[in-house]
Amino acid sequence: MEPEINAAVIPVTQFQQNCSIVWCKKTNKAAVVDPGGDLDRVRSAIDEVGVEVEKILVTHGHIDHAGAVAELAETLAVPIEGPQREDGFWLEQLPDQGSMFGFPPARAFEPGRWLEQGDTVTVGEATFDVYHCPGHTPGHVVFHHVQARLAIVGDVLFKGSIGRSDLPRGDHDTLIRSIRERLWPLGEDVTFIPGHGPLSSFGDERRNNPFVGDHAAV
Repeated sequence: MEPEINAAVIPVTQFQQNCSIVWCKKTNKAAVVDPGGDLDRVRSAIDEVGVEVEKILVTHGHIDHAGAVAELAETLAVPIEGPQREDGFWLEQLPDQGSMFGFPPARAFEPGRWLEQGDTVTVGEATFDVYHCPGHTPGHVVFHHVQARLAIVGDVLFKGSIGRSDLPRGDHDTLIRSIRERLWPLGEDVTFIPGHGPLSSFGDERRNNPFVGDHAAV
């Protein structure tokens, strides 16, 4: 039987990006998803929930999601998994992104494992399915735990909105297809943690999201 998971959300950086800690309740092993910055806050949250971090997961290569990944991975001596390799150019540009947006110095990195559509990642004995959902960035991935009905979607989808597609190698039509073809089939009862803002469910967004809901213009 798939073990239960739990999650905590920590807003970080001046962009109030939702860094997440997800852990397997059976083993107490955890992953930190998208530690973009404010590592003191992230470490305090890790201590507060009392878990053992075994890896870092990355949805995409933008500075507010990936800016502190290299530092945290080095400090904790853990591997990095994700995003999909098409975001490699964003990871290489992390130092420049940091300077452009006024972030603390950020280090470029290459993950120990690039992720692809159909892959899985493990957290303790829990398993997350990986979905490649380009459009916001070309290598954006989403993590989904089937039994918990939980998805971590980065900047693909928000409560009442969708990710922007006007940054390098973003594409609006591709983003819409990613949401409708790869996220909606996961089920209306799936709760998702977005990259910014409050949690929602795929069902709520299908009913109410003006950009990608079932009644939105195609």
